[in-house]
Amino acid sequence: MTAAAAAGSSTSAPRVRANQLGWLPGVPAHATLVTDAVGPLPWSLMLDGREVARGLTTPRGHDASAGLDVHTIDVGPIDLEGDGFAIAADGAVSDPFAVRADLYAGLARDALRFFHLQRSGVEIGPEVAGEAYARPAGHVAGSPHGGDADVPCLPAGHAVTGDGVDLYEGWTGSHRLDVTGGWYDAGDHGKYVVNGGISVAQLLGACEWVGGTVPLPDGMERALRDEARWELEWLLRMRVPSGAQYAGLAHHKVSDERWTPIPTLPHEDPQPRYLHRPSTAATLNLVAAAAQGARVFATEDPEFAATLLEAAQASYAAALRHPDLLAPNTNVLANAGSGPYDDTDLRDEWYWAAVELYLATGDERRLEELRASDCHVGGPVDVFADIDWQRVGGLARLHLALVPSGLPEADAVRASATAAADAILATQAGQPFGHPYAPHDGRYDWGSNGLLLNQLTVLGAAWSLTGESRYRDGLAEGMDYVLGRNALGVSYVTGHGARSVHNQHSRWYAHQADPRLPHPPRGALSGGPNSATPDPVSAAAVGGLPAQQCFIDDIGAWGVNEITVNWNAPLVQVAALLAGAVRPAR
Repeated sequence: MTAAAAAGSSTSAPRVRANQLGWLPGVPAHATLVTDAVGPLPWSLMLDGREVARGLTTPRGHDASAGLDVHTIDVGPIDLEGDGFAIAADGAVSDPFAVRADLYAGLARDALRFFHLQRSGVEIGPEVAGEAYARPAGHVAGSPHGGDADVPCLPAGHAVTGDGVDLYEGWTGSHRLDVTGGWYDAGDHGKYVVNGGISVAQLLGACEWVGGTVPLPDGMERALRDEARWELEWLLRMRVPSGAQYAGLAHHKVSDERWTPIPTLPHEDPQPRYLHRPSTAATLNLVAAAAQGARVFATEDPEFAATLLEAAQASYAAALRHPDLLAPNTNVLANAGSGPYDDTDLRDEWYWAAVELYLATGDERRLEELRASDCHVGGPVDVFADIDWQRVGGLARLHLALVPSGLPEADAVRASATAAADAILATQAGQPFGHPYAPHDGRYDWGSNGLLLNQLTVLGAAWSLTGESRYRDGLAEGMDYVLGRNALGVSYVTGHGARSVHNQHSRWYAHQADPRLPHPPRGALSGGPNSATPDPVSAAAVGGLPAQQCFIDDIGAWGVNEITVNWNAPLVQVAALLAGAVRPAR
């Protein structure tokens, strides 16, 4: 297979690009035709070989982000349902797809089950996803070096660069912690509080507001609570104990001393594990997620909710004592065995923590703090520019808009969320592939699919707030890109679509490296095109191509094709919303 074919290039997919999963009945449907024709062309929608709709394409010219000349196909709402649909135009035929009301229920469940398969510290049985995904518990007491059951702090000298710079400024700790559990962050064995924080918050949000907007698929709410609790309990274990330096703060991460090769199953990880220095960002993530968890679990398990709230308040007090303890860029270390997840601007984390504590308690002090934040309405920070682990202000604003409270300016907060959604729809209207992700410099960032999905959560929130179908319609069209309506004609979700990715970067879903191991599970999202192509595989195969083409489905292409919990989390929210999208919003 050539590099271009492995990438899913424009020459290996049908020239009619559509959502390979399909469309929802009654929701406006769209596709994109790759052609250099100047004028409109006829198109036909086929069901089992029979024409059921026809029209003319709209020429859109050259799409710079895709590097292709294209037309759009606006089909409109489809009232028929079935599994044998396809679109034909200009001598080309799309991959087959379905039109069904329950189209997204399976994807929602699969996207959530991904988190269970990422669990650390517990055996994964064959009943979860089949025998291929069964494995022993990783990083438990019987693992090499004791796994995560008794982890020491990073020893002095382990964070010194080749130039003699001590990134942790002489810090080391004498305490050891049991930090078993939680989720493996991505395709490696590291567990990171800042990535776990936003991920568990979005799963909690799927319970708190998505489930209040549409009916969740059967069994999904219970599974959401189980997964959220698994991660929340791990977050609590990451706190520095009383009497130690930085007591009450959260360690930034627990990880291997050095990167392990592909493949390495979790229970076979040979590297020693260390707790890295606490950080204010990690602590504020813990505060926000625990406070939100206290709300979500208040009725079901008041004792656990009280534990979460107590931890959130105590850790917030610790963060106030250490307001600017930043995580450094550990990529510069020769012995780096984990991602840095560094962040130098914590205004959004402080805002998020204050918002969640205020929504959980109504505390007037937290209200004063959030209202004084640069991230609040009227402030200079555009919190909706991007939502990601490093930019959580938009997530905080959405929760402030969606969760009932006594906030005096609640109407202004809700208006800011719908205004952001309107801006997203306006951007989306200008994109021939129907997605709202359009960076000003034309370059796609790391995890572009996750960034796009987080934009779609803003549309979902606006739909929840207003009930206006245009937000639902934009949500559905934006998902088209993720599932095949893109420059490469590839579905970025494993097992969903005729041409879905299946070689994402992972040490245990590593079939490409070892045929005895499985491909990533159904519902695993690839990070997607990244203009920087930072790894050698993607740099050699697709470096310098137009943004949408900077992707290759290869296990070594960690810069464009990794899996992470924080990208799958918005996929859960969006898929769950679409699973109930053909019913009126409540």
